[in-house]
Amino acid sequence: MFTGIVERTAVVASAEETGGGLALGVKVSAEAPLPQWRPVELGESISVSGACLTAVEFDNTPDGGSVSFEVVPESLEKTTMGGLRAGDLVNIERSLRVGESFGGHYVTGHVDGIGEIVKIERQGDQSLFRVSTAPGLIEQMLDKGSVSVDGISLTIVEVAREEGWFSFATIPHTMECTILGRASEGGEVNIETDAFGKWALHGLQRLRGDEVSDERDGPPIGMFEGGGSMKSPRDDSASGSVGE
Repeated sequence: MFTGIVERTAVVASAEETGGGLALGVKVSAEAPLPQWRPVELGESISVSGACLTAVEFDNTPDGGSVSFEVVPESLEKTTMGGLRAGDLVNIERSLRVGESFGGHYVTGHVDGIGEIVKIERQGDQSLFRVSTAPGLIEQMLDKGSVSVDGISLTIVEVAREEGWFSFATIPHTMECTILGRASEGGEVNIETDAFGKWALHGLQRLRGDEVSDERDGPPIGMFEGGGSMKSPRDDSASGSVGE
């Protein structure tokens, strides 16, 4: 698992199609003032712009080295990985180890879908991003909740369910140390909604007796009321018993 606290960016060294998948190689720097880069191990999980990938080859050197991954078709469908080219930058986070600081929120690295940056508003030295995405992902978000965008743990400022977008703010440090600093309107980002929120929604759907739908399509109609609050499973029951 990860926390959404990006350690550094890395440069894409190669991105080659492999019969439906993608062979991805990145070059990692460990030069000061970046944190120390511990040697990569075979089979290790590493978050690459929010997607949990397995290291299949590596070259550990004092200045960081390189890491190679195999990206499967499912990941290409759900993420922006298919658009990567040599020279692009990606966010990198190593998986959390026992005893390390948990500074962001629980991030699995299982990207739910892609969003489009529709607006970037500069507010002094901070930036406010507005991102549109699939209705099913929007329904899993709450104002002041957590979301992972390109692997970055961020706090949601506002969720506009009817319009299909959410917003978040970034400080200069985030813009400087992640690929969001190079983002532009119209660009695409990887989105992972809060894992606990997804399971809560899944459980409520089952409690209501609804058929659990594809999370990208959204919960059954009526699960949320106008302001985004969750309807109780008892709301539609005169006697208060579920299913009556």
